[in-house]
Amino acid sequence: MQDPVYEEAHHGHTIKIYYDPDAESPQEWSNLGMLICWHRRYRLGDSHHYDSPEAFLRDLADVSDQSDLSMNQMLERAERKAVILPVFLYDHSGLAMNTIGFHCPWDSGQVGYIYVTLEAVRQEFGLKRVTKALREKAADILRGEIVSYDAYLGGRVYGYVIEQDGEEIDACWGFVGDYELDCLSEARAFVDQLILRDVHSPAAAEQSASPPPS
Repeated sequence: MQDPVYEEAHHGHTIKIYYDPDAESPQEWSNLGMLICWHRRYRLGDSHHYDSPEAFLRDLADVSDQSDLSMNQMLERAERKAVILPVFLYDHSGLAMNTIGFHCPWDSGQVGYIYVTLEAVRQEFGLKRVTKALREKAADILRGEIVSYDAYLGGRVYGYVIEQDGEEIDACWGFVGDYELDCLSEARAFVDQLILRDVHSPAAAEQSASPPPS
């Protein structure tokens, strides 16, 4: 196995954090948004049949091929039917993705869109009307999905292994993002539960073994 990214002793146990070698793409999850990308070298986001951003916007905005609307005009029409955000890729010694763009104009640029239709928003939240606040809530979810996908592209997916006296007693994988936020805290919580169980088990065993009062 590879060397751990991080290692610590915790209540008589050793916690080791590793990169997840078999990380699942967040696009395999049940996401709210669809990530539609175009890139000549990488397969990014969800599978789709659009050969260009223009074709995608025409379909989403329900604009015919004969229309001479500009990309911005089609985007405005598409926004009447969906919550849609631009997606940018930074490609230099690794990949990074966001919805606001990068400072480097040479190694970055817009690579696609992430979107969810208003009908899908209504179904997700069980509401008949998509208010401005609900639009922003949906947009925040889309941004969060890009944050997860960015971590996946950057290899920031982790797992933990817990050992006691050199023997593995638990492991869990697939933590996306900063390992200190979820991976390490969950490993510590698992050890804490073991300690709590061991503290109460002898007392429970002793109580059950005691003869009943006369």
